[in-house]
Amino acid sequence: MFSVGVSDHVMIAHSFADPTFGPAQRLHGATYAIEAEVRAPLLNSHHVVMDIGAMRSILREVLAAMDYTNLDEHASFPGRTSTTERVAEYVADELAKAFAALPLDAKAARGATLRVLLRESPVAWASHERPL
Repeated sequence: MFSVGVSDHVMIAHSFADPTFGPAQRLHGATYAIEAEVRAPLLNSHHVVMDIGAMRSILREVLAAMDYTNLDEHASFPGRTSTTERVAEYVADELAKAFAALPLDAKAARGATLRVLLRESPVAWASHERPL
């Protein structure tokens, strides 16, 4: 198995509707360190998993749409459901859509998977993995 990854960060505000979250029901900020990794059993015709430059640019574009926003107002998180797990899923799905639109020579090798990991602190994180 081969892999290639890129990372970035995003600053957001959000709150949670569920009483399970205690004080996090109130509006608060978070800075997520985000890692995106594509894994594939084979390399593509250029002997890479995928175009890492395209991967980096697309991650920044996806995160720019969320950076410095209140996720309580984001259509993808109705009912104040922007948990770290849900944000990881959202980022993975948006990356997958953008990766699918890349030219064939920049796409991930056949059979690739995408894993997005969000670190909400140095000791806590959540991730989402999906096929590409």
